[in-house]
Amino acid sequence: MASTIPNASFTIKKSSFLDGNGYVSVSPLPTNLKFMCSSNSRPSSHLYAVRAINSQNGSGSVQKLGLTDAQSEAAVVAGNVPHAPPVPPTPAAPIGTPVVPSLLLPRRPRRNRRSPVLREAFQETSLSPANFVYPLFIHEGEEDTPIGAMPGCYRLGWRHGLVEEVAKARDVGVNSIVLFPKVPDALKSPTGDEAYNENGLVPRTIRLLKDKYPDLVIYTDVALDPYSSDGHDGIVREDGVIMNDETVHQLCKQAVAQARAGADVVSPSDMMDGRVGAIRAALDAEGFQHVSIMSYTAKYASSFYGPFREALESNPRFGDKKTYQMNPANYREALTELREDESEGADILLVKPGLPYLDIIRLLRDNSPLPVAAYQVSGEYSMIKAGGALKMIDEEKVMMESLLCLRRAGADIILTYFALQAARSLSGEKR
Repeated sequence: MASTIPNASFTIKKSSFLDGNGYVSVSPLPTNLKFMCSSNSRPSSHLYAVRAINSQNGSGSVQKLGLTDAQSEAAVVAGNVPHAPPVPPTPAAPIGTPVVPSLLLPRRPRRNRRSPVLREAFQETSLSPANFVYPLFIHEGEEDTPIGAMPGCYRLGWRHGLVEEVAKARDVGVNSIVLFPKVPDALKSPTGDEAYNENGLVPRTIRLLKDKYPDLVIYTDVALDPYSSDGHDGIVREDGVIMNDETVHQLCKQAVAQARAGADVVSPSDMMDGRVGAIRAALDAEGFQHVSIMSYTAKYASSFYGPFREALESNPRFGDKKTYQMNPANYREALTELREDESEGADILLVKPGLPYLDIIRLLRDNSPLPVAAYQVSGEYSMIKAGGALKMIDEEKVMMESLLCLRRAGADIILTYFALQAARSLSGEKR
């Protein structure tokens, strides 16, 4: 970058030399400035193109020359226009590139993508740690047990490992978690009564975390499968039918027990009919009007849940969950579930799984003003981890792209096992 001093007189030493930009040193010099004058400046006037370089810091920053605004404007009016760097030449195309006339296009979308600054300015979807809810598995033991099908995930000891993991998440801006318990087999029963034991694993854990981190947002899972000896989300009749209304009765007691322990958001994942309205009424009757309900509005009978069931050892003892979870082939049915949950008082609507069901996320987003959540489930997580371990994909980039896609589809929050890793990536922290 250059400026000019009209009619200035300088003595150029014979020992001066051209630098890489075609400038030569000029003297006399101020104590802390070096002026550079162009070797090919116009000969008709005593006009020199100069650059001021701070010789003290060597930074190359341009220094002011002491001209007033009026003097600078007068110089330009008189034709003594300061020199500036020339327009860079057009980069050469490779040899053999055909010479063709320009296409007559009134709009070229690539113009808005041509630099990182423009791409960032026009980015429509953002991703931050505040968008993440971190699912954490807990158990009664003191040690953290690795989950084989979910590399990097553990069943955390509720008094030690869990507290440490929550601290790590909070350090990078993830302040929302959801708890999933691994319940001892001896406490499981056909009616899942342990689910509403106020001194059970989940209520104890909530009280511990709230004591240590009062502002932590704790989501809980409301369903019977971790507590059921049958491994189903509801009470199973002897002919294999999942009993709806009787299950809802148990879920209401479970939700109240969790709210009493300090849960911020209860999340019925069972897919029983009418459970949102019943839970809302039960919470309100016990004075928990402030506790939110995140309904698993569109939870599909998916094959992507396998690693999760290994983590909790909660596979159904028989059959499958297709009589209460949604058919993966169905789209419009999600609108029915949406309308029921809205009318019953849900505060947040969740879609599960996430990435394979982007169309359902968008469907809910376009048809409800309520916040929408997406659950990036265990199978999605494990596939990305496996692909990264085998060097088939770039794990970090695929992780971030998958999360961004869930946000772009319309999810306000994402339940993801990548929460800590992704938040570290967003903050620039190395793993």
